[in-house]
Amino acid sequence: MLQRPHLGIVTAYPARYGVKMNKPDDSTRPAGSSRPPVAPYLTVTPASATAAFYAAAFGATQKALMPALDGLRILHCELDINGGSVMVSDMFPEFGKTRVPLPAEPMPVSVSLEFDSGQAVDDTIARARSLGATVETEPTNSFWGTRFAVLRDPFGHRWILNGPLG
Repeated sequence: MLQRPHLGIVTAYPARYGVKMNKPDDSTRPAGSSRPPVAPYLTVTPASATAAFYAAAFGATQKALMPALDGLRILHCELDINGGSVMVSDMFPEFGKTRVPLPAEPMPVSVSLEFDSGQAVDDTIARARSLGATVETEPTNSFWGTRFAVLRDPFGHRWILNGPLG
């Protein structure tokens, strides 16, 4: 049986191992990189339709695009969504062990979007729904103080949306 760690262990860990617990800034990025230190890389099918959906639903803009040599798939596409990077590609079983989400399968990972207003959460949910997303949690005022909603995009990935109340 798993036991909950003692709070002393959790608070001592950063100091003991030299882990910085501050908010990342541009100094944490590798030299010459414009990407944030952590960015999700989603396997999708088809990647071109996914990028178009993210542009229409989330206001994504394309930063990079590398088509595959087969002329059918996208090897790499980097999108700017709400100030952060999300990367997508089609499935390439010949390069590794990735797969697209299976319909109706629970997701082990969600992508979180933070908005500057609760209204932006409501607007994004309405737009995504009209484009084929499934809303798992309707926009609601959460107990942690945000406007909160959850959707599953038409390609199977789960998105959590938060914006401040008020």
